Amino acid sequence: MLFTTIIILVVGTLTFISFKMLQREALNNSIASTSNNLLLVNKNLEDYLKGMEQLSLPQVNYDELAFAISHAATNYASKMFVEDYLRNMYFSRSNEDLEAIYLYFVGSGTYYTIAKENFDIKIRSGQADNIPSMSWYKRAMVSETNRAYQSFLLSNSERGYEMDDSRSFMAYHRVLRSISTRAPQAMVSFYYNTNTIDKILKDIPQNKGQHLFFLSSDNVPFALDEKPFYQSMVESGLLKQITADGKNTNGLTWELPDESKYLVVYNVGGQEGWKLVKPIPYEELYAAAKATRNLNFLIGLMSLLLAVILITYFSNAVTRPLKLLSQQMKRFSTGDFEASTEVVGRDELAYLSRQFNQMVSQTNELITERYKMKLVEKNAILKALEAEINPHFLYNALQAISTKALKAERFDIADMVDALALTLRYCISGKDIVRASEELLHIERYMSLQKARFGGRLQLVIDWDPELKELELPKLSLQTLVENAIKHGVEMVSTPVTIRISARAAGGHAFIIVSDNGPGFTAGRLKHVLESFEADWNERAEEEGSVGLVNLNTRLKLLYGTSSQLVIRTSPSGTEMEMLIPRGGGPYV
Repeated sequence: MLFTTIIILVVGTLTFISFKMLQREALNNSIASTSNNLLLVNKNLEDYLKGMEQLSLPQVNYDELAFAISHAATNYASKMFVEDYLRNMYFSRSNEDLEAIYLYFVGSGTYYTIAKENFDIKIRSGQADNIPSMSWYKRAMVSETNRAYQSFLLSNSERGYEMDDSRSFMAYHRVLRSISTRAPQAMVSFYYNTNTIDKILKDIPQNKGQHLFFLSSDNVPFALDEKPFYQSMVESGLLKQITADGKNTNGLTWELPDESKYLVVYNVGGQEGWKLVKPIPYEELYAAAKATRNLNFLIGLMSLLLAVILITYFSNAVTRPLKLLSQQMKRFSTGDFEASTEVVGRDELAYLSRQFNQMVSQTNELITERYKMKLVEKNAILKALEAEINPHFLYNALQAISTKALKAERFDIADMVDALALTLRYCISGKDIVRASEELLHIERYMSLQKARFGGRLQLVIDWDPELKELELPKLSLQTLVENAIKHGVEMVSTPVTIRISARAAGGHAFIIVSDNGPGFTAGRLKHVLESFEADWNERAEEEGSVGLVNLNTRLKLLYGTSSQLVIRTSPSGTEMEMLIPRGGGPYV
């Protein structure tokens, strides 16, 4: 066991250390690879946004564009100039991510738009007086860079123009100002779908459980894969911890209310502060480490089981003869003088086995010689009883034997003779109903005689309610139940048997129970006894060993009527006999 414990500690410690090292290595590798990947992709995204800015700059002479904007409502040439300007911007991009371009005139509130409709490019105009009230319009007007980005991922309520197309995920707005007065003259707006940004974000690998978000510098989402997850990040205040000051270079640890943990790796762009945020569940990061740990545990467990099997096999080969010898010694100590053990080999254990067998043989010879006189004495007593010897002569003889035993300092024999004398006196007394205290005292003397026979194999436990010590019950009723427990319990097995006598009161009855943990009644014998209880007196077939129970049941019926009974419950683990009698002493009504 010591060797096995040391192996378990060593294997467990090494497995724990390797698991922690693999966890740390997986975490560092994930942070490094993810950070580099986000850095490259964020540069591509910033270049993509820079392309939007280049497209918004005037592509023609600005004075001509400013003149056309101010006269488009009254001058047809100016109107055509504006439309050509929109066409040049729309077709200058080869990508398919541009949904529409709007040119809003600040002074008049009118706008021109170019978009694809039914596989054809259409230019339309209209009136949009609500544009100045839009938040994106206000942000662009006060911006030092004369621009504003608008995301439609969480809400599209501020499109401003009459648009049926909802495929746009973002818009880029730029203010066109007068060169001389810097007064705003127009607002050009570009509406984009996700074609190009999805292609760029595909360069970031995403496994199960991972998320990816593309945010502006003020944490407005322009690309996200799960809105509820983004909302939980906002509510927890996690996004406020993502800064561009170089802190948290190893990522952030974020724990959700459900106790799941995420490693949040991010990159903040150096030009305008655009953020790429990638939460990675720790469970996924540590999956390989856990698999390795579990494999190590499995191998260690299998090795431990194999070691236990081998140790058990070899230890049994050594200890089995010792166990057999110990069992035979226990049998000998309980009074079974026929115990003997098998002698195998020529080692020290074989020598002990031979000596034990010799000791058993010599003990049997001594017992035979020393108890011959007792057997003769027993036969004489039986013959005296058969001849109906005067009880006074029997008591005097027993008293003389007891006195002689005391003189010879054989106190055990003296106690046994005294117990026998008192038992005989009790049995032949004229009373038929006795107090429970008298019957219990008789049982103790009776059991002292039986213990001399069975030694430690017979144990007696008395659990008698003190209130029932004065209860009146048939004489020798308890002895009948105890005799049955001894005959069919103790005598049938070589293992210790405990006989328990208990009494309790319930209502107007007393329940007296004698139980043992012997082998129990056989099904056939129990059936026969119960049938004898129900049969008429002259029809009963008295089986050897059950006469006492049948007689006791009959006595109960004669003394107390139907208010008393004898119940037998048995199982392979023991027998329980319950005697029910009325506490008042007479028939229970």
